Amino acid sequence: ASAASRQQVGPSAHPTHNLRPACVIQTPSFWGRCLSENPAMSDVQLEIAATAARLVVEEGLGFGPAKQRALKALGLPGRTALPSNDEVEDQVREYIDIFCADTQPGELRALREHARQWMLRLAEFRPLLGGAVWKGWATRLSDIDLALFCDDPKALEIALINQNLRYEVQTQTSLHGEPVDVLSLHSFCRELGEDIGVHLRVYD
Repeated sequence: ASAASRQQVGPSAHPTHNLRPACVIQTPSFWGRCLSENPAMSDVQLEIAATAARLVVEEGLGFGPAKQRALKALGLPGRTALPSNDEVEDQVREYIDIFCADTQPGELRALREHARQWMLRLAEFRPLLGGAVWKGWATRLSDIDLALFCDDPKALEIALINQNLRYEVQTQTSLHGEPVDVLSLHSFCRELGEDIGVHLRVYD
């Protein structure tokens, strides 16, 4: 059974894991490579994106919180123009390629296998995988995001209750501006040896 009661989980909040090997901090060569490959971004935006990327990889932060933390870490004003999520994601991939190439592929395989198990477990709700695990840049600090489809939004909650699973419910705004219920829980991943956040987005 999942241990969702251990701490609050949400799509933009990740539990703290203690088994993640620390990657090294950015080096001058990392900054130089970022600058040369992203001429459209300003130097400040690129520095924010690269700093946010490190926080995403090393601390499991969501893109929004990581960008805000990057502003503070760099001593920049709160109104500073921020890079887009796509630009931060590019830097996340770059950071992983440089510093975590030896560990991330195995972690991604473990997360995808764990996601597959959840998709089989909830097959009646026609699950689709999304987020970092689907896009391929997930690490052991990343959560699993699944989109589920059912006529009755409460049907998924009933299914989780019947499986003795504890969860938390949040309402988020979808890409189309509509409210979407997100059921969040923890699930132990045997391959990684720790709990992983699982977020179930319910669509009708």
